[in-house]
Amino acid sequence: MKFQETSNLFSLNRSTYINLRWIGYIGQLIAILVVQFFLEFKFNYFYCIATVFIGILTNIYLQFKVKEIQLNNIYSTIFLFYDILQLGILLYLTGGITNPFIVLIIIPAVFSSQYLSIISSIILVLFTVIVLFFLTFFYFDLPHPDTLHFHAPDYYIYSIPVSILIGLIFLVYFGVKFGEESRIRKKAFEKMQEIMAKENELLSLGGQAAAAAHSLGTPLSTILLTAKELQKEFGSDIKLSKDLDLLVSQSNRCSEILKKLSLNPNTNVEDNFFGSKVTLEDCVNEIVRSFKEISEKNFMVSTENFFEKISTSKSTEIIYGLRNFIGNANKFSKEKIEIFLFSDSKQTEIIIIDDGPGFPKDLISKHKLGEPYIRTSDEKHISKYGLGLGTFIGKTLLEKNFANISFNNKLEGGAEVSIQWKNSDLKNI
Repeated sequence: MKFQETSNLFSLNRSTYINLRWIGYIGQLIAILVVQFFLEFKFNYFYCIATVFIGILTNIYLQFKVKEIQLNNIYSTIFLFYDILQLGILLYLTGGITNPFIVLIIIPAVFSSQYLSIISSIILVLFTVIVLFFLTFFYFDLPHPDTLHFHAPDYYIYSIPVSILIGLIFLVYFGVKFGEESRIRKKAFEKMQEIMAKENELLSLGGQAAAAAHSLGTPLSTILLTAKELQKEFGSDIKLSKDLDLLVSQSNRCSEILKKLSLNPNTNVEDNFFGSKVTLEDCVNEIVRSFKEISEKNFMVSTENFFEKISTSKSTEIIYGLRNFIGNANKFSKEKIEIFLFSDSKQTEIIIIDDGPGFPKDLISKHKLGEPYIRTSDEKHISKYGLGLGTFIGKTLLEKNFANISFNNKLEGGAEVSIQWKNSDLKNI
C-alpha cells in the first residue's frame, strides 16, 4: 500500500461539512425570525432570507449532486470562500461590525486551517480580513426600538475588528499546526498498517514455506540419493560427470535451504555463508556465482563507481531479497544480466538490468509491483509474470532493511530494478 498522495491529504469530509452548513443556515434563519418577529427590529428582512435561501441551495447541491466522499482542496476552498461571502452579506444587512454575531465570520478560515493547504488558508484569512474591515465602515444600521437604543464610541467600534483579527490569527495558526500534526499521525498510522499487513503476509508465506519444506524433504532426498547412485555408475563418463556433479551440488544446496526454512527463526543457528561483516559487493558476487553454476546467461557485475564499500552485519534478509531480484532477471532475460553497484558519501545503490520483455506497463503505471498475488492485464504474458510473490518477498525483505525499491523499463527493452540505501542506514544493519 502506497502512502496517500499529498493532494489527498488536504480535503474535507463532505457529509460532515454539509451537516455543519445545515446547522449554520438553521441558526441564521432562527436568528432572523427572532429579531424580526420577537424583538421587532426593522431591517432588510427579505434580502436576509434570500441570502440564506441561496446558501441552502448550494448545500442541497453539495448533498445530492456531489458524489465524492472527500471534497478536494480546491473545491473546499471555493465553498468556504462562499461561506465567508454569504455571512458577510448577512452582516452587511444587519449592522455590520456592530452585529454581535460578527465573530462567526472567522469560522470558515479557522475550519480550513486544519484540513486544507496553507495556501488555501492564507487566501481565506485574507478574504476574511477584507470582509471584516469592509463591515467596519460600510453596513446598514440595525434599527431597533428606542428603548433599546445603544450608542458605542468610535474607539470601541474600531477595536472590534482588531480583537477579532487577533483571535483569527491565533486560531488559524493553532489550526495549521494541529492539522500538520494530524496528517503526520495519519501517515504514520497508514505506514504502520502497511507494515503490519506485509508482516502478516510474510508470516503466512513463512508458514507455507515451512509446510513446503517438510513436504519436499522426502522427494528431494530421493533425488539426491538417485543422483549419487548415478554418479557412482556413470562417474567415469566425461560427458555426464559434470552434469551429475552439478545435480548433486544443487540438491545439497536445496537440502540446506529447506533445512533453514524448517528451523525456528528464533533459534540461534550458526551460519557460515558469510563472515560477521560483509559488503554488498560480497553479497552480489556470491549470489551471481551461485547462478552461474546453473545458468548459461551472461552475468556482468560493474563496481567502477562503487567507492564507499560499507561493511554491514550479514543479513539473510538482504541476501534472499537480492537473490529474488537477480533470480527474476535470470529467469526473464534473453542473454545477459547487468548489475551495477554505485556508492558515494551519502548513499549506495544496486541496479539490476536484464534484456527480457520488461515489466508489464499496467503494473508499473498502477504501482502494483511488489504486491503479492498480482495479475497483469497483458494476457499474452500472464504465464510469464505469474503471481508476483518473488518480487513481493524480495521487496519486503529489503525494505525491512531500510532499502528503497523502484521498478522501471528500459527504452531499448528489458527491466530495471533500483535498490537504494542511505549509507547511515546501511551501517546500522
